[in-house]
Amino acid sequence: MSAGGAVTVLYFAAARERTGRARESLNVPEGATVRDVLRLLATAHPGLEPLLPHLRVAVDQEFVSAEAPVRQGAEVALIPPVAGGSPGLFQVVDRPLRLEDVVEAVGGEAYGGLVTFSGSVRNQTKGRRVLRLEYEAYAPMAEKKLAEIGGEATALWPGVRLAIVHRVGTLVPGELAVVIAAAAPHRKEAFRGCEHAIERLKQDVPIWKKEFFEDGEVWVGLGP
Repeated sequence: MSAGGAVTVLYFAAARERTGRARESLNVPEGATVRDVLRLLATAHPGLEPLLPHLRVAVDQEFVSAEAPVRQGAEVALIPPVAGGSPGLFQVVDRPLRLEDVVEAVGGEAYGGLVTFSGSVRNQTKGRRVLRLEYEAYAPMAEKKLAEIGGEATALWPGVRLAIVHRVGTLVPGELAVVIAAAAPHRKEAFRGCEHAIERLKQDVPIWKKEFFEDGEVWVGLGP
């Protein structure tokens, strides 16, 4: 491969901690793939290498395979396992959440069924007392993925409208981390849409949480 150019690499959660930075510019050869970029990063940041098998990679806010090309000027994000054109509300915010916001975003006279979900911080995990959680997100991509989940629900159950708002920052037990509302002409589709949103949120939306206990801390999804 011949001379190429620079790409911007974004680090989140555990990857950010391993490298000690949130972003950097990396020179890559012309014709480089994601695999090539990861090799360069492992050399530059040895502490990152053990984490690489657990990461997914997004190029310009889209998940890609290891063989995907990386163009000059691209934005490459290292995505640790996550803990985001459809009408609705899809946001990542750093303020306290209000269930009313998502309800108002999807409600209407045509929607006879409306189901909500509020996810709050628990005070313990597997018998360990939780002091606080810290949520982190790749916000632009997270909001894009949340909107895609809304589109999926509409495609699966025509008439369903979703709204999802997730909080980032430091939260203590009892505070809301996510609020979801699903509206539909009938209750069955509203229930299914809300459940779909909860399950998909855990899979592809780049939002992470770190749990802090009296005796340690852990990024959820990566183990102790």
